[in-house]
Amino acid sequence: MAAVSTPTRPVGLVMLTRPGEPLPYNMAEIEALASVTVATAADLGTALPGADALFLWENDPVAIRENWSAAVDLRWLHVSAAGVDKLMFDELRASPVVVTNSRGVYDRPIAEFVLASIMAWDKRLLESRDLQRQRRWQWRETRRTTGSSALVVGTGAIGREIARLLSAAGLHVRGAGRVPRSDDPDFGAVIATADLADHVGDVDNLVLIAPLTDQTRGLVDGHVLAAMKPSAHLINVGRGHLVVETDLVAALQAGTIAAASLDVAEVEPLPADSPLWTLPQVSLSAHMSGDVTGWREALADQFLRRLRTYAAGEPLVGAVDTSVGYVR
Repeated sequence: MAAVSTPTRPVGLVMLTRPGEPLPYNMAEIEALASVTVATAADLGTALPGADALFLWENDPVAIRENWSAAVDLRWLHVSAAGVDKLMFDELRASPVVVTNSRGVYDRPIAEFVLASIMAWDKRLLESRDLQRQRRWQWRETRRTTGSSALVVGTGAIGREIARLLSAAGLHVRGAGRVPRSDDPDFGAVIATADLADHVGDVDNLVLIAPLTDQTRGLVDGHVLAAMKPSAHLINVGRGHLVVETDLVAALQAGTIAAASLDVAEVEPLPADSPLWTLPQVSLSAHMSGDVTGWREALADQFLRRLRTYAAGEPLVGAVDTSVGYVR
């Protein structure tokens, strides 16, 4: 059994959840290390004064922003999500509060989802399902996945896991990040995200997993889409606002690109009148690429490990750089 750090000081912890939502399964272990106040958005403002730690078990960035003035004693904020872009408001950026996210929990599930999306398109599974519903037995050829290419936009932990899994499946993988390089251990070559349009012309699968920042918002627009080849497949498992959705719809309708697999959208839930619902070459899922069975337990375990570190007075590793909005 792993050694448990001995708390050096009491931890005042607020756990933000939603009414009726189940709490972490390991609450007894959490409460052994901290004095816990369970709060909802409605009473967060009264719970925060005196608390030095805040755990967003249910991610509600609006509630945090609206009650930030009450977080006068806060030193640590942990988010049960990988993306923290919605939390990066000015007051938090300017504060000394250490922010940690759930880096590592979603890596492999999202990588598996990306591979499944690519293979579902290559093997024409959506078409097969439609034909099955029509009771039509129609022979068709499929595309070979091995030997095709993928450009993964976002070279963080999840992007690297995607690269490793796609490479193992036989795809030729490159990356796109802030800094170009030629000797990356997972991507080989990494091109500058700012030059994306110059490098998508020969890409079979463009995978988006970059954090949402001022530099990446609207990254894939009409200019980038026009530079892609007509057989290209866009997979977005990052943030909806990485893509200019009206430009994507126009590109799909015009045949500028062949397909899109979208786990995220600019507005979620996707509005009922969005053309994306009915475009036959689009596969939609409800922001669930990382939510495999047991994901909540994994989040709870990860938080408990971090709480032990914090309670022992040890530095929290892997903190988010709030100046940029992600873990460097």
